[in-house]
Amino acid sequence: VQLQASGGGLVQAGGSLRLSCAASGLSFRHHVMGWFRQAPGKEREFRAAISWSGSNAVYADSVKGRFTISRDNVKNMLYLQMNSLKPEDTAVYYCAADPRLIPGDKPNEYTYWGQGTQVTVSS
Repeated sequence: VQLQASGGGLVQAGGSLRLSCAASGLSFRHHVMGWFRQAPGKEREFRAAISWSGSNAVYADSVKGRFTISRDNVKNMLYLQMNSLKPEDTAVYYCAADPRLIPGDKPNEYTYWGQGTQVTVSS
């Protein structure tokens, strides 16, 4: 299984980024997908997750209304649209996958992880 995250970069506060995660080696449409972040010296933190079909999405309170998670089960792609970015959003962002039925919000609920992409928001 490979999860390849991309799309990170440097953006000013208030700006937007779209993260992508390309999945291979798994039955993508039968996996819950999630996005997490990890800042230096901090634990990995949930951002958003989406169900197999994409019909159900859950978000951390701090990103509700700013981030949107989506997936394309034909292209085996996961996305995270991040708007109104804040300096506190700065972190390495990871995509994750698990064959569970219900989207989880804890790192230990996910089996597969990508390598991460750096997001830096300047003030």
